[in-house]
Amino acid sequence: MQVKIVRDELAVLMGGKASEINLKDSPSIILIAGLQGSGKTTFTGKLASMLKKKGRGVVLIAGDIYRPAAIDQLKVLAGQVGVDVYSEDGVQSDAVGLVERGVKWAKAKGVNTIIVDTAGRLAIDEQMMNEITAIKAAIKPSETLFVVDSMTGQDAVNTAKEFNSRLDFDGVVLTKLDGDTRGGAAISIRSVVDKPLKFVSRGEKMEDLDVFHPERMADRILGMGDIVSLVEKAQEQFDEEEAERLQRKLRKDEFNFEDFLKQIGQIKKMGNIKDIASMIPGVGKALRDVEMDNSVFKQTEAIIHSMTPFERQNPSCLTPSRKQRIAKGSGCEVADVNRLIKQFDQMRTMMKGVATGKMPKMRKR
Repeated sequence: MQVKIVRDELAVLMGGKASEINLKDSPSIILIAGLQGSGKTTFTGKLASMLKKKGRGVVLIAGDIYRPAAIDQLKVLAGQVGVDVYSEDGVQSDAVGLVERGVKWAKAKGVNTIIVDTAGRLAIDEQMMNEITAIKAAIKPSETLFVVDSMTGQDAVNTAKEFNSRLDFDGVVLTKLDGDTRGGAAISIRSVVDKPLKFVSRGEKMEDLDVFHPERMADRILGMGDIVSLVEKAQEQFDEEEAERLQRKLRKDEFNFEDFLKQIGQIKKMGNIKDIASMIPGVGKALRDVEMDNSVFKQTEAIIHSMTPFERQNPSCLTPSRKQRIAKGSGCEVADVNRLIKQFDQMRTMMKGVATGKMPKMRKR
């Protein structure tokens, strides 16, 4: 009961419920602002990816006229996402004009979402703060988002307060956020600026962006996991036809290493394995000091790739001589191959039980 009270109060302190960005205008213009190195450009690419998956037409505007690397980075991210970027070469003194021309260009293309990436600026730099204020006045964005690195601690709160006094932004984006160790930044920023936290960003992959849910963050701060977000991440990679095909194979006991390899690929698309595991109740704290990333799949993938197509499709054919060849080809020991086969058989038995509704009995120890 006491844990629930604390959890509910934490959720209220962080806003109570998720707050969506304003996409009602046509086109909707989203202005991104923040400190140098806060992760604005990466977030811009992630937001473009998220909105495109929701069926919106997106264009990015490279509004950082001071750092050519930022423009190049934005173009790379846009290429990964599959959206266009407006940028200008040789412009060194007119960020406001550049953004205005970019918005006009994007409107001519007929897209319904324009995201403007801007230069990082210090709150104490009066000239740069005047510039971002002028950009907002010129393009009248539907939404202004302030991106802040949660690892900066109390400085993040002070910066958010200063930016809000000048920009009156609509929401906050927390980057480099670990739900177990840096949830305090979410509570502090919300209470100081009284603006909703809208997104949390982790990692460098375009999929590593989540809508901020106060109640889920409260769960993670208290070590209670985040099963809802885990399910949502899985659903993003969910292919209904593939799932039905897989279920049929499981029922017929035909699940093989080709299918296993596909499942590993789906898991990797969900993001960093440690972040995914930390969403499971009770696991986050246990993994806090454990170094873990998607490289844990490397040996498994190497072993499966060292099999012939026939062997991958027919696991029962793996004789000792075949195992020796596979071990040599994957750079590991026969014992590693045997271990993988044993784990595969156990997983296949368990998955078949789930698919048929007949869970296998657990062996008594």
